Formats: sequence, structure tokens, C-alpha cells
Amino acid sequence: MVLKALALAEGAPEEPHDVTALDVRRVRWPTACRIVPTRYPAISLFDRVADAADFEALYALEAMTNERAREELGQIDRVPRAERLYGPGSGPIMAAFTHVNLSGSRFSDGRYGVFYAARARATAVAETRHHHARFLAATAEGPMHLPMRLYTVAVDARVHDLRPEGCVDVAIYHPDDYTASRQLGGRLLAAGSAGVAYRSVRHAGGACVGLFRPRGASRCVHAAYLLYAWDGQRFSDVYEKTA
Repeated sequence: MVLKALALAEGAPEEPHDVTALDVRRVRWPTACRIVPTRYPAISLFDRVADAADFEALYALEAMTNERAREELGQIDRVPRAERLYGPGSGPIMAAFTHVNLSGSRFSDGRYGVFYAARARATAVAETRHHHARFLAATAEGPMHLPMRLYTVAVDARVHDLRPEGCVDVAIYHPDDYTASRQLGGRLLAAGSAGVAYRSVRHAGGACVGLFRPRGASRCVHAAYLLYAWDGQRFSDVYEKTA
């Protein structure tokens, strides 16, 4: 089934699309890519414990005495206990939901987190180049190298598939205006969706996922350090940092 707009009486405001009409498909990407600034810690408390009981005990101890530990974990209450991940590689996944970008993103208005990943490295680079270039241009940053961390991550989730042409309003893919995509994301989340698969807006032919729940991702492993070369107006190149 595809998402279709309902015909309305002339002059009446258009009703939101019926999200239940979207196809749900299983997305299985063994080595998807996610790129984040290096200021985010590579290992957190979630990585260091095996289960919920261990986490609760250690968090209670560290949170009382270690302000940095509290900051690294973020707002853990944003993720229900039953949906949390623990063990090696879980920290970078959980961080997407406990450190919410209050400015929002394509499928979030800033009230909830989304774990974004791309199927290919080139797509992840293109997406992050765009977003960080906008920020550096807005703050008039001079030439610099922006250090980034590349993760590979396994994605296995049944998500709403927005990739087929014509299945959603083209406004979902607007390059700058996220109004329609955020509204859709909010409705899907409220309906219990695990996330969305969608076409990359920054890399032709690329595919991305936006997961609304942590358990759609696993085995998140640090793969490389990248340097984004900013010349004061744009990113002129991206390098992989080697020893």
C-alpha cells in the first residue's frame, strides 16, 4: 500500500496523511554508517555494563559523585527501561536518544531523539558535510579541520519505508524545510513505529534510516577518525585520519 492524500471538500484544510497506509519493511544493513563529532564520548556507562540491574547500580553510584558521568549519559529517562541497550557498542546508539538535538532534525521536532545512519559511507559523509557546513557558516568559523568519528553499525528493524517514489508527499524530502517530515515523524512515533527508511537528500542514490527506538541498531563499532577540511565557506575535502 502507498500513502495517498484524501480528497477534501473545496476550501477545507488538508488532513494529515494516514500513516497506517505506509508499507512496513524489514531493513537489514550489516554495516551501516553513522558519523558524529568526536566531542561525544566513544564509550559510556551503557557500554560498560551487561544488563539493566548492573546499569542501575553503577549509575546510582556514579551519578551521585560524577557530574561528567551524568552529562555523558544525558537524559536516560527519555528511553523506557525495556527499550535500553547495554554492553559494548550500545553507548553511541543510546546517545542519540538521551542527548536529543533540541533544534530538531528531519524527522524530529526536538522533543525526541532519532538514530540516523546511512547504508553507505559516502552517504553518511554527504549528509554530515551538509549539516555541519550550515552550522559553521552560520557561526562564521574560520578555516579549520573538524574532527569526526565514523561508526559502523548493524541495522535490523521493521520500519516504515518512505523510499518508493510517490509513497509520500514530496515535501517530506524538501532540502531545507522539515515541517512535513517532522509532522510525519511525530505521527509515526505516536503510532508505535520503529522508524523510517528514506532516500538521502544529500547523496543521489543513497539510503538512510531514522530509528525511533534503540533496539533497531546493534554492534556499533568505531571504524575511523575523519577530518572535515573547512576553508571558511565550505568543506573542501574529507580525510581519514591515520596514525
